[in-house]
Amino acid sequence: MKTLLSTALAISYVSLTAAQNSTILNPMLPGFYPDPSCIYVPEQNKTYFCASSTFLTFPGIPITASKDLQSWTLISHAFSRPEQLPEFAAPNIPTGGLWAPTLRYKDGVFYMVTTHVYGDAPEEDTSRWVNFILTTTDPYCSRCWSDPVYFTADGYDPSLFWDDDGQVYVTWAPYWRIDPGIAQATINLETGEVGPRKVVWGGSGNRVPEGPHTYKKDGWYYLLIAEGGTGEGHSVTIGRSKSINGPYESNPANPVLTNANTTEYFQAVGHADLFQDERGRWWGVALSRRTDRATKASPMGRESVLYPVTWEGEWPVLQPVRGEISSWEFPGDGGEIPGLLVDASEDVDFSEVEEVPGNFVSYGVSADGSVQLKSDGEKRGLCLVAPVTSLPVPAGNATAQNVTRLLRRQSHSLFTYSVDVDFAPTKPGQEAGVTMFIDPDNHLDLGIVSLSGNVSTPYLRFQGQSDSDTPEKALVELPVEWRDGSIRLEIKAFNASHVSFSAGPTKYESRIKTIAVAPVTLLQPQFTGTAVGVYVTANVSRSSTEACFTTWKYQGDGQFRS
Repeated sequence: MKTLLSTALAISYVSLTAAQNSTILNPMLPGFYPDPSCIYVPEQNKTYFCASSTFLTFPGIPITASKDLQSWTLISHAFSRPEQLPEFAAPNIPTGGLWAPTLRYKDGVFYMVTTHVYGDAPEEDTSRWVNFILTTTDPYCSRCWSDPVYFTADGYDPSLFWDDDGQVYVTWAPYWRIDPGIAQATINLETGEVGPRKVVWGGSGNRVPEGPHTYKKDGWYYLLIAEGGTGEGHSVTIGRSKSINGPYESNPANPVLTNANTTEYFQAVGHADLFQDERGRWWGVALSRRTDRATKASPMGRESVLYPVTWEGEWPVLQPVRGEISSWEFPGDGGEIPGLLVDASEDVDFSEVEEVPGNFVSYGVSADGSVQLKSDGEKRGLCLVAPVTSLPVPAGNATAQNVTRLLRRQSHSLFTYSVDVDFAPTKPGQEAGVTMFIDPDNHLDLGIVSLSGNVSTPYLRFQGQSDSDTPEKALVELPVEWRDGSIRLEIKAFNASHVSFSAGPTKYESRIKTIAVAPVTLLQPQFTGTAVGVYVTANVSRSSTEACFTTWKYQGDGQFRS
């Protein structure tokens, strides 16, 4: 493969059983990395690259890279500057934001296409879908990704394909209740101008055809799509045609990938992409949710999984997704890639670092000056300032709430996360602490807070919000002997069903005490996943407040695969 999968390819059939001597451990990208799109780029040191969707988190569209398809490193974000996409700061709902990207490479340039979704617009309103292209020649550099080139498409999940004659096509999914099927048009990548729109395939007959990707092999055009919705009925189907414009015939074996109607731990398998390695062997990626069959809980949300692909005759065969999959030998030599491993633990002293780690995100774009690193003076560490806003706060507005958060993805089934905080509230409602967070309607918090009528006495308060059930609150007066130093706050996922929230004085670690234990069923991500991190807010108090965090530790304690 010389450039990207969507160029014309002619490879010989390779048998999976010929080299079944490796084991894939899924998920490939654990945690909130949904809608994967991956490519192999030999010109870039024989490296594999993937892009994932991010909805309302910022920076957005993480780019990950690997030499061997086993260890993956976060190398950049395609959307890292608010001025790249000013409309991102507009009011939205948690299912809005940046949806499924497609990553492709051609003649030295990386192309990323995606959709910015305005969740507060009617679904049938075509202005809801804002599609654009970002490009770069250096995928390791966030600031090197371009400003958007916008193009018109009445839907989402765009994907690019270069035909043999150099013509570029874009496919996408129109809103399925109005025009079910996959639309296609020619596109000028420099101007965003698109040609006449044509629906080229309606899918295999299941609901919600979306997530299209086009490939060419042995004279056939293949159109790989997702169907069935993004829940447990999610599936992958494929059609083929001798013409890029169709008609496409459906594979008699469709769906070619799904875990629907099974008891498998990995559920909701769909939204796939295919690529080849340096030996011409085929691989596939997809999203999936690890779901406890008893509780139906899947707190880590939609993750990325990997599987081998073979060809039987003129159709690809996608191996079923499991936690462990026998596969042929992994490619590459496992060389190191600069950046942060997506499943790494971390230990950060914010009084000594010069920049916020690249895997940290916020929900929406944080207000200017609300996140600062301070290394000298009375306040030191990672200091968050809660902005002063007029109340009431608009529901679902990612940027106008009087709360500042900084988060990292939950990347392990079992983990221990802790942080030390210096915070002395002076007005009722001022609060700072740790959070297990999906969106403003789904989060669990343990904070230090002052209450109305007793400002001089701080409390430890556990509370939260959930679409699933009402979290049981806990309120404990902060012991007097703890108040002369920093407080360690801890979140621990200690088994598959529950998570604990604890606190204690930093200088006396043995005195840490559990404040609350909550079921993980309270956090059920729909499109995204769970993150942990810190927050500060004035709640109903129209005041600005600041909290500084120093030692931050995230320790992965285990990964469930079945």
